Amino acid sequence: MSEPRTYTWSNRGFRWSVLSLVGLTVIAMLVGFIWLPAVHPDFQSEGLWASICRAAGVPYRWGGAGQAGKATEPLSTKVVLDRQMARVGTTEAVGRGATLALNCTMCHGARGLSSSDAPNLAGQYPEVVIKQLNDYKAGKRSSAIMQALAGRLSDRDIADLAAYYAYLPKARTAPTTYDESLPSLVRTGDPLRNIAPCISCHGGVDQKLGAPWLEGMPKAYLVTQLKAFATGARRNDSEAQMRNMARPMTESEIDAVATFYARKAQSSAP
Repeated sequence: MSEPRTYTWSNRGFRWSVLSLVGLTVIAMLVGFIWLPAVHPDFQSEGLWASICRAAGVPYRWGGAGQAGKATEPLSTKVVLDRQMARVGTTEAVGRGATLALNCTMCHGARGLSSSDAPNLAGQYPEVVIKQLNDYKAGKRSSAIMQALAGRLSDRDIADLAAYYAYLPKARTAPTTYDESLPSLVRTGDPLRNIAPCISCHGGVDQKLGAPWLEGMPKAYLVTQLKAFATGARRNDSEAQMRNMARPMTESEIDAVATFYARKAQSSAP
């Protein structure tokens, strides 16, 4: 019976295996945390720690304090998402919201279902409506019409509108599941390009607080928003999360994702 082989640093094969592993790890870190962030058009190098946090999708400054001698970067959104925003609205809030929503029907439909390529709001998560209206109000999301309308809304008005639209049934839409044919980016994303699967955040299987319900949205609206995130024209996503997802997407991938979610409207139509 032969004795078990032992590996020491003097063993050439073992030494090269360790050095190769270390080298590959260093290269992977440089690519993931330095090179990939640096090629993004809105990237500003502020050190290795900032690059690591950016790649991980977490803030690298806490409490709003900037580095000494440097101005704090402008925020892409002022809204801090809170679980309280997702609470079901009271009957009174829904009633007030229904009255306020009369100003929204031209674009978003009488029952929150648009026929003009504006987003469908029926059944939308309340915190999504709250965040977007506050972003419009603060000028963090651009739209001449929406900024003018949101600028006149009080915090209660915004909460009541969110309660009303969340109360409406998600007509014409069905939640996405893994039991159907899904585009690859919707089902699995693309880990090599740091693209998370759409289904992990946008409802159906799981929903991340503040991520909108997409099933049944007009295709033209989805294409426009994905392209706006990709170019940086839209920047009201916290920590550039959607910009980082959309930037590597090709036009055909954007079209495929938008087509899939838009078709969800027809698939469940009566």
